[in-house]
Amino acid sequence: MIKAEFFVQLIGAAFFLILNIYLAKQGFSDPEIANFISYRFLAVMLLAFPLGFYIKGKPLKPFFMLGSLGVPMVAIALVLAVQNTLYYLLPTLFILWGVVFTLFQVSALPYVMRNTSVANQSHAISLNYATHSFGTILSGIIIFGFGQFMREMDEGLILLFISVLGFFGVYFLLKMKVDVVVPVKKGLQWKSYDWDLLLKAIVPTIIIAIGAGLTIPFINLFFFHNFQIDSKGFAVIGGVASVLVAFLALLVPNVKNKLGFKKGITYTQTTAVIALVALATTEFFTQYWWALPVAVLCFWVRTPLMNMAAPMTSELTMNYVGKKNQEMLSAIMAAIWSGSWFFSSQIFRYLKAEGLPYAYIFYITAVLYGFGVFMYYLLVLDYERRK
Repeated sequence: MIKAEFFVQLIGAAFFLILNIYLAKQGFSDPEIANFISYRFLAVMLLAFPLGFYIKGKPLKPFFMLGSLGVPMVAIALVLAVQNTLYYLLPTLFILWGVVFTLFQVSALPYVMRNTSVANQSHAISLNYATHSFGTILSGIIIFGFGQFMREMDEGLILLFISVLGFFGVYFLLKMKVDVVVPVKKGLQWKSYDWDLLLKAIVPTIIIAIGAGLTIPFINLFFFHNFQIDSKGFAVIGGVASVLVAFLALLVPNVKNKLGFKKGITYTQTTAVIALVALATTEFFTQYWWALPVAVLCFWVRTPLMNMAAPMTSELTMNYVGKKNQEMLSAIMAAIWSGSWFFSSQIFRYLKAEGLPYAYIFYITAVLYGFGVFMYYLLVLDYERRK
């Protein structure tokens, strides 16, 4: 499953790195790009919650298969629509993009929890998160390589090439034999979930996700407009960041064992927030030679540390809510991230249409992050008390 997920993440990472820049070069404004991106998150928001009900007690391999086939197919269709100026298809294709990603995304964490022992949970969750980093590393190398040695290929052709590579994930799914199913009673068991625990577990994520949606999908536009960093350059910046993310993600079990959830989560995320504030501030000093190096360095600090906390917060919340709530928690988390990113993308669109600098938008993210970190701190205290 992890190998198949890598190829899904390979496509997602490539589109994260250069799709916005590609659309900007095609003449789309920042508000228009934000609007398109929001359609993807709208689809996940609407689908994830009912999917969480549906997958409980069912084999997960079919959902992985639909995702592994659907993600590259929709990705190819999306690029072809842009190349052939079929712009009226883009909202529909971004919605489909969200749907096929959701089928894999919502199922991955429950599969890990069902099929790993307690002793291996931290490592399995960390490896699950690391697939995005490894996908970003490889896609960054591919994008840089094409930009350096085959300059006649634009971003659209590069995205098509990487999308075709994504079909290799199906091969690994065909080899997947283990798929533990926990039997449940038939019908919609609304009362079988501990909604008070689920609510406490999701509050910090809601706060952080809203802030992240204002920043993460548009960070490449920040570098493109402020420092004229093209897709080749941002592929290198994003690739290095992902090397750091992958390296630190694999250290998460050791960090958690040494520091525990309380210090492990709060220390890493607090440092990441400080780095984000410094990154945003460089927008006011773009005329100085040192502004770009500082911005890149802050990006390399913020990205791995914020991502490093994700496996710990996932393990914390999964164990906090207990086994019978885990599929629902995974679905709610996917819905929250995408739902908040949908609204955040619309907010970003409005703020940029009003001419607000990226720095002020990123400052809003930092404030929300800080509040979210404090809420995670309170959740850890409650988890330790309950345990």
